[in-house]
This record gives sequence, structure tokens and C-alpha cells, in this order.
Amino acid sequence: MTDSGSSHGQDRIDPPAAPGPDADEVSDGPDPLAGVWDVVVVGAGPAGSSAAYGAARQGRRVLLLDKAEHPRYKTCGGGIIGPSRDSLPEDFKLPLQDRVYAVTFALGGRFTRTRRSKRMLFGLVNRDEFDLRLVQSAEQAGAVLVTGVTVAGVEQPAGAGRTVTVTTSDGRRIEARAVVGADGSAGRIGRYVGVTFDQIDLGLEAEIPVPESVLRYWQGRIHLDWGPLPGSYGWVFPKTESGSLTVGVISARGDGEATKGYLADYIRQLGLSGFTPSIESGHLTRCRAEDSPLSRGRVLVAGDAAGLLEPWTREGISYALRSGRLAGEWAVKIAEADGSADVRRQALNYAFAIKAGLGVEMRAGKVMLGAFERRPHLFHAAVCLVGPAWRAFARTTQGHTTFAQIMRDYRAARRLASIASR
Repeated sequence: MTDSGSSHGQDRIDPPAAPGPDADEVSDGPDPLAGVWDVVVVGAGPAGSSAAYGAARQGRRVLLLDKAEHPRYKTCGGGIIGPSRDSLPEDFKLPLQDRVYAVTFALGGRFTRTRRSKRMLFGLVNRDEFDLRLVQSAEQAGAVLVTGVTVAGVEQPAGAGRTVTVTTSDGRRIEARAVVGADGSAGRIGRYVGVTFDQIDLGLEAEIPVPESVLRYWQGRIHLDWGPLPGSYGWVFPKTESGSLTVGVISARGDGEATKGYLADYIRQLGLSGFTPSIESGHLTRCRAEDSPLSRGRVLVAGDAAGLLEPWTREGISYALRSGRLAGEWAVKIAEADGSADVRRQALNYAFAIKAGLGVEMRAGKVMLGAFERRPHLFHAAVCLVGPAWRAFARTTQGHTTFAQIMRDYRAARRLASIASR
């Protein structure tokens, strides 16, 4: 998740590749934030960088704000599935740590089975490298990056105002014709818009450096364990190029000690407890309520700030990239909107685009999660023993289908979900 929290160090600004259509409005004074921007994006994670890229490539003047200098560590497994790959900027080079062709499934550490694919299932990245390259793509498209900025709030005039004011903790005021909030699920912009959540989960993770012999054992393969807590699971993602394993677990928020115990047990079951983690971290993932707003006036939200992620797997990178690109494109339309009615129309069009795509996928994911919470052993048996179920899993990670399409097109999938929900 990306937010625009506390300031560290000096503000940094890189000039745009070329002046936008309103370059004459930007001050030559000492404050790099002065002037009227077409689009201001708060948060430079995958959603924010994608939004800035989507707006800047249309020739608009775009400001991208973040609290931290890149590269910076983020708690995340770093799995790049097909929809993520397909949503990246043109000519983007993925900094892959490993390529996954096999999955070992386990149920509470037992009944393990490894399934393999001739085609790559997905890739693995470290978020610091991945996010840095996304920021660089946005800058290359013409966006201006300023870091070390704490966003304190947003102000919009009543009526048909043509600009939004983003305020910072040091008292500066940034004027924009449209704002995209991509500052994480606990960020200021989501709260301003009024985003609400109906699912909050706790993820815990450890980066564990291991010897080369252990890396060779895991190379090209991940481990998924359906855990002892309702809706929980654990994972091992090999980061071969970095010489480490990313080991994590996730479960519903509410019993942090039980989640910590699951991670410790999981690491021990894997035979990794003798290695010292270089990083131990945790975060909360939040899924939006279905009727939660996606805009307020000239302000849109995307990615974690909008509560957009897959409810069952809690995969968020693809949702961030896809919603961020849409937010950037619609922010340009809002910036060009003539009057409050046109602003509302464009904001509604953005919400429709999100709900018609990602919203449908989230609805299916919530059905899957509800069934998985009750009968994880049925899911384990299906993916391990039933060929079509394994192929559906593989095709989903590769980006050839979605949970929503599987539920719609395969009666067996609907039946499994129905049986598991009883």
C-alpha cells in the first residue's frame, strides 16, 4: 500500500519531459508545487504511478506526490499475474526475481501436492524495484515527481468551482483541476471521498535470506498453504535474484496473536526457522463495500485508497494498475469538464468502468472467499486432484480468465462454491 504520510528529507522534483498545455501557469518561484496542475496524484505506488502515467501521456501537466524517496520497501508478496503484466506501460521491463512454473499446495501443512505448468504461471518481483520503475515510467511520460510531501487534506469550493486544493502539513496549497487519491487504504484522500470497507485482513511477512542450495530447491516454484484460521493462507515466494524467500500469511483482522502464531508455525513446518529474517513486517488489506464511493467532486480514488483488491487471494497489484490507469484517464476528462454537471457525469463514468470490470471480479471473489472460509479442504482437493480445477487456477494467474468468468461459465465451479458455502 502507498500513502502520503510523514516527510523524510528534502523535496525532490524532476522537471517534466516537455511543457504541458498550461505550462505558463506554473510558477518560476522557489516552490515547485506552485501553479495550477491539470492532475495531482497523491501516492506513488502502482495505482498512483499508473494514474500519473495515464494522465501525462495525454500531454497534461501532472504532479505525482509521495512521502518517500524511491526505492523503498513495501510489505507485499510481489506476484505479477497476467492482468498486472497486461496493464503495465509500454516497453516496461519487469525486474523479475523468479518465474513460477509450479505450485505446491498444502492444507495446514499436510496433504501436499505439487502441480506444474509448461507455461509460466506468473512472475515475482521485489516491490522496491518494481515501484521505482513504475515511477520512472510516469516521469518519462511527463509527470513531475515530488517526494517528501505530507498531504494533510483536500478542499473543494461549493458550486461549480474549477479547481481542487490539496493542502500539505507544512501549510502549502496545491491547485489542481482534478485529483487522484492513491495514498493507501488508510490515506487522507480515501477518507475525504468517504470510502468504506467490509473486509479487513492482517498480512504478516518475513524476508528470509537463505543459502543457494535452499534457493535452488524453491526456484521456479511457490508454496501455498490453506491455513488453520478461517479464510487464511500462507505463501512462500522465492526471490532468487536477491537470495531470499518471502514467507507470509494472511487472515481476517481480529486475532493478531493467532496470525503471528500461524506464521511462526508455517516457517517451522517449512524447515526455515533456522534462518534469520532480514525484514519482518505486517500490513492491513481492506476491501471496499460494494456501495462505497469512488469519487467526490473532482477527486477520484484508485487502488488501495478505493479498497480495490481481490477478496479471496487479497491480490492488489493488478487492481492498482488497472484502476490507476482508468483514474488517470478519467481525471483528464474531469480536468477538462465544463461545469459541475459535466464533472459528475465523468465521475460516474469512472465509477461505472471500475464496477463493470473490477467490481464484477470482486463480487465473485467474495463468493469464493465465503466458501473457502467454510470448506478449505474442498478447494484443496479440487485444485490438487481435479484437472479442470488446476487448469482454471493456472489460467487465472496467467490472465486468460477470471474468477468471475469461471463462476459464470462452469457449472462445476458454481456447484463447488455452493457446496462449500453450506
